[in-house]
Amino acid sequence: MIKSKISLLVSTGLLLLASTGANAAPEKILKISSWASPNHGINKVVWPTWGKWIEEATEGRVSVKIEYDLAPPPSQIDVVTDGIGDVTWIFHGHKAGRFKLTQLPEIPTFKEGVSSELASKAYWNTYEKYLKKGKEHRGVEVMAMGVHGPGQLITKEKVETLADVKGKKIRVGGGVISTIAKGMEVTPVFISTTKVYESLSQGVVVGTYLPVEALSSFRLAEVANNTLMFPGGLYRGSFAIVMNRDALEGVSKKDQEAIKAVSGEKLSRLFGKMMDDYDANAYNKAKEGGHVFTDASPELVAEVKGMTTSIIDDWYKTAKKRKVDGPAAFEYYQEQIDKGL
Repeated sequence: MIKSKISLLVSTGLLLLASTGANAAPEKILKISSWASPNHGINKVVWPTWGKWIEEATEGRVSVKIEYDLAPPPSQIDVVTDGIGDVTWIFHGHKAGRFKLTQLPEIPTFKEGVSSELASKAYWNTYEKYLKKGKEHRGVEVMAMGVHGPGQLITKEKVETLADVKGKKIRVGGGVISTIAKGMEVTPVFISTTKVYESLSQGVVVGTYLPVEALSSFRLAEVANNTLMFPGGLYRGSFAIVMNRDALEGVSKKDQEAIKAVSGEKLSRLFGKMMDDYDANAYNKAKEGGHVFTDASPELVAEVKGMTTSIIDDWYKTAKKRKVDGPAAFEYYQEQIDKGL
């Protein structure tokens, strides 16, 4: 009888200890610096999902917390490098002089049917095999690479020909689209994505190059009623999710490996899938609200496509300067696309 009571007490104590351990506070909370609005897919889907993966992989020892407005978008990589935040997502076009190899997935193919999930997966694999040798992300740990959906031309007034935008002030974010905008003879205005709504509403610009998801994520459907649609898009914006190296090394080797195991290709695909879903949802919502989507004519597509022929050659030259085999990287990226998911 006494032995039974002792066994019961020991068992109860062990259960309590197990319960306490399961509900213990995490040993490390990764502070995520996020510059988009709370309703953006990065904040509603990517960070929460990745955070859940991390918690599960580390058995609760590491968790994440989102912090908003720690710095403007162009300064996000500095936030992480300086340790103000542990993790962030960066748009490479914001640091155009530093990031050149990252323009690879931005180069338009004018082919339909390539999802952002597939493109992001191919991008990560190409980065790992080739692009990381260029050491453009020095000072931070790259956890994922990704692209947004096909970049289109969102405008206040309907656009059907290049004459409709010639000389007009159009917002440009940087990267490959800057070269295309020059060919289209618009007056480029460099504005961060978070300022586009205000710039359109105040008439600072009459349009912007962005993916369809921006109609919802950045509420652009409220201030612009037209989108000119190119097959496969005029470009795809290039992004990276990066982490402070000290923050990563501040957890055990076991947890470092656990975090990496739920990052890389897996996180890159999550980012791309989020962009695909948000593009589709934004398109349907905007169309229901009366937004006008105009397909670019075959003649217009051919005209714009002719402006992009030099982009690949220029990228090859840049890759060579940064000691990366450009043609091999480009071919490998295309091979990854052709493989599918």
